[in-house]
Amino acid sequence: MTHSMKTLQPLFAPRRVAVIGATDKPGSVGRAVVENLAGFTGHLLLVNRKHPEVLGRPTLARIADLPASTDLAVVVTPAPAVPDILRECAVAGIGAVVIISAGFKETGAEGAELERELLEVARAAGMRLVGPNCLGVMVPASGLNATFATAMAKPGNIAFLSQSGALCTAILDWSFQAGLGFSAFVSVGSMLDVGWGDLLDHFAADPATSVIALYMESAGDARAFLRAARRASVRKPVIVLKAGRTEAAARAAASHTGAITGSDAVFDAALRRAGVLRVDTIAELFQTADLLATQPPPPGRRLTILTNAGGPGALAVDMLVRHGGVPATLAPATLEALNAFLPAPWSHGNPADILGDAGPERYARALEILAADPGCDGLLVILTPQSMTDSLAVATALEQVATQIDKPLLASWMGGQGVEPGRQALARAGIASYAYPDTAARIFARVAVHLEEQRHQPVASDPVPLSAPAEAEACVAFARAEGRTLLTEAESKRLLAACGLPVVPTRTAAEAGDAVREAEVMGYPVVLKLHSLTLTHKSDVGGVRLNLVDAAAVRTAFHDIREAVTAKAGAEHFAGVSVQPMIAPGGWELILGASTDPQFGPVILFGAGGVLVHVLEDTAIDLAPLTSEQAHQLIARTRIRRALAGARGMAPVDLDALAERVAAFSTIPLRLPEIAEMDLNPLRVSEAGFVILDARIVLKAK
Repeated sequence: MTHSMKTLQPLFAPRRVAVIGATDKPGSVGRAVVENLAGFTGHLLLVNRKHPEVLGRPTLARIADLPASTDLAVVVTPAPAVPDILRECAVAGIGAVVIISAGFKETGAEGAELERELLEVARAAGMRLVGPNCLGVMVPASGLNATFATAMAKPGNIAFLSQSGALCTAILDWSFQAGLGFSAFVSVGSMLDVGWGDLLDHFAADPATSVIALYMESAGDARAFLRAARRASVRKPVIVLKAGRTEAAARAAASHTGAITGSDAVFDAALRRAGVLRVDTIAELFQTADLLATQPPPPGRRLTILTNAGGPGALAVDMLVRHGGVPATLAPATLEALNAFLPAPWSHGNPADILGDAGPERYARALEILAADPGCDGLLVILTPQSMTDSLAVATALEQVATQIDKPLLASWMGGQGVEPGRQALARAGIASYAYPDTAARIFARVAVHLEEQRHQPVASDPVPLSAPAEAEACVAFARAEGRTLLTEAESKRLLAACGLPVVPTRTAAEAGDAVREAEVMGYPVVLKLHSLTLTHKSDVGGVRLNLVDAAAVRTAFHDIREAVTAKAGAEHFAGVSVQPMIAPGGWELILGASTDPQFGPVILFGAGGVLVHVLEDTAIDLAPLTSEQAHQLIARTRIRRALAGARGMAPVDLDALAERVAAFSTIPLRLPEIAEMDLNPLRVSEAGFVILDARIVLKAK
């Protein structure tokens, strides 16, 4: 449930804060919270029923004694006492409560019942809750440190929201060394009330926040999270690190698509659609946040590298290209300007290696010239410590130039303590600094590619028609009437054809003679496949025979398929064969699929298909429905996209037409919501067009 942003103001901009359970007991959470709030710029109030003062501050005996304008209460009492405390806070008109106390649902049924009470009280009073079982909340600019952490974060413009309190404390300690500052530091705990959606809405509107960084273990209300993430990402960067990337797709479903589109992959697709940048490591989360918080957004993918050593520059280029970036090409005017003052042996290209004896003046002048090149979208300056190098002087010189540059400026001062003064100067100057140049190049590329995708995000697709063609609905109804959830291949193709997709002609035959008659009507050569009401993957049970050129071959194939299926699966799985024309070789085999995610609804899969689909592992997914432009982007995320553009003497495929077909397919599970899974594998695409060779559709269980 997402409330208005105004309701979080008592939490992040309180004038009066009360600590309930304040104590001076050494080593206690209550004492740590009181000590941390000593620097709060507002009014701090302490509640303790037994002691008239705590750490030299007077206390109040009752919550009812708090001033009516108390905005925020921080609760550090044992869990069983919290529901009654919350009721008193509600009567006192307190707008928000941070419940640091543990001992709730994580302890079992009794703790879960306590949580139910808390939520009931809060909702009735219109009071917002953070926690329980959390580290607390920091707003460094106002001195609000309502946590039991060991120190206050530095002020800055990154809002960090974490589902792990322990991770918060570790990152807080590391941030001092890294020079990172925060607009807010929030440990969300159990997210009983205030969740991701509330926090994203709040910090999207917060003028002190430039970047929102999240560590997630679960999405909570996934749809509310994505709606808020989509709103927030339009206004400022949202970066997510989510635990749980392991395969969640090892389920017993027979669907290729269901096996490939695990829940984490679907979450990935949902984040991409919402404009959120997902990262893989804690380091990358803050390296990316630092770049976005300190530098202007790169207008493109082209990076210019300035270095005093060739090797680090080459490594940076390798990493840049691997992650989708592009080495900038230096304009003739840029090369001419550099040639005018650099030593003759400089590299005369990008990376611009200005040699090991480069001093502050050479670095600064080269940076000015490179930054002015119209083909440059960002700059990376690398320094390796040579005997003649003054790393601090070079950093100071760059600081003067940086104020005149309107492109992202990254730096990598390589080494240890010898270059540390230079690193600190870079941090003070607001230049994004990285220990290694390949790391800097990777972060630049990831950010540049993400922002480019955001800029080219197509407008929302037109509403999907509520109805499906009558023949498609009849296919579903017929299977339902027979008590089946699995459509046969022939039924699946009839449904797809009714929805306007081209399928290879398919006829079923219960006996060998029927198969021969169908083959003679179609014309040889033909293909025979197992027709079964129960089995899915026909080749696994010997259920496919190709290139049958006459009646004798068809009869033999019919009997061979029946015997193979009977031996491997049982006679009850054989219901005859389907007869199809043999499609001439050529083109590429693809897979196009749909499955239903319980949180995000229909998911579309595209990639390299055929019997080796799981071996090739070349697929991409997105949420349905897709526009043609979104279908193009889906296709572009696969390796086979390069082959489709023309490879090994084969003519290029009409990618616009293919994208239109993929977009049309993506509407089917929305038009026919009884469909659970669809596999079109293989579908053949070539310069001649697009045709579905095999199809499988599964309905949702009633």
